[in-house]
Amino acid sequence: MAQQNSSRWDLGRFIKTLCYFGVIPFWGKSSSLQSFMGDRNASNSQSATHSSEKILFDFSQDSADLSNTWGAVDDVVMGGVSASGIRLVNATALFSGNVSTNNSGGFASVRTRNFDPPIDLTNYEGIELQVRGDGNRYKFMLRTSTKWDGVAYCYSFDTVINNWINVRIPFSEFVPIFRARTVSDAEPLAAKHIYALQLMLSKFEYDGALNPKFNSGSFELQVQTIKAYRGA
Repeated sequence: MAQQNSSRWDLGRFIKTLCYFGVIPFWGKSSSLQSFMGDRNASNSQSATHSSEKILFDFSQDSADLSNTWGAVDDVVMGGVSASGIRLVNATALFSGNVSTNNSGGFASVRTRNFDPPIDLTNYEGIELQVRGDGNRYKFMLRTSTKWDGVAYCYSFDTVINNWINVRIPFSEFVPIFRARTVSDAEPLAAKHIYALQLMLSKFEYDGALNPKFNSGSFELQVQTIKAYRGA
């Protein structure tokens, strides 16, 4: 059953979002995230020369609290009332919540805090997701700068209700966007400096076009792994 959202904007949740990502520097950087990503980068780099893939997140092996790494960025940042979160469920990361078009909103997302140091994917061809969805079309984004509200590199993918699928995304197919509008003069995606990852459900595709596979109300996207892959 779809959750019932209030049509009233939540100032407290808006401030909490900005604090979590350091836009309002109350909480600062997460030392646990820096340690987590530093250790992961070090272990991955040792085998990078020979490995055909680089695991960024394997939620089937993860026992840490995802709230140290991932936080919600919903349309509350622009006056909307959608609400989402991410948590570990049955050895997967479950991105779920309620997306509402009230108050001119219509998107829910989760995003990592900035990695410090950034992830270097220079020697890889793209990103592969293992996901199980609900029939909605979602977006996956890479961020190559530390800016809170900067250009993101985005790819839209369809899900199949209750079916696990692998979504393979070459870096060349990521679209540079800023607030759901394409940026024609953006620099090519710099795979050497990946600062953040993001998952989103939005009523919009790009440049004002509507998402043809968007349903408002409750949603669920399970994620098993996020990894970089090399070419064949």
